[in-house]
Amino acid sequence: QVQLVESGGGLVQAGGSLRLSCAASGRTFGGYAMGWFRQAPGKEREFVAVISWSGGSRSYADSVKGRFTISRDNAKNTVYLQMNSLKPEDTAVYYCVAGPRPPLTARDYWGQGTQVTVSS
Repeated sequence: QVQLVESGGGLVQAGGSLRLSCAASGRTFGGYAMGWFRQAPGKEREFVAVISWSGGSRSYADSVKGRFTISRDNAKNTVYLQMNSLKPEDTAVYYCVAGPRPPLTARDYWGQGTQVTVSS
């Protein structure tokens, strides 16, 4: 059974940093793109970042460019999201996603999410 398990969420003050991790298991994700989405209370789920299998291609939402960095370790089947200069508007549940190619969609593999709360 495919599993994507996120970790690293929590409560942080504005201006602080967090590093999210997502470990994939249950199948081989060779060639798969991986990424992050988020959903804030009362809002629709939105794209955050995506990285290609090789790591050579990365894309970010405008709202996080320059503050967030996505990376991956294929030997560990793990993708990371380094979040710096966090703002209260970054508060959301963050979801890890894996799919055969961008753009990642609801039909791809999704994790259960990890809560990130940024206090002002």
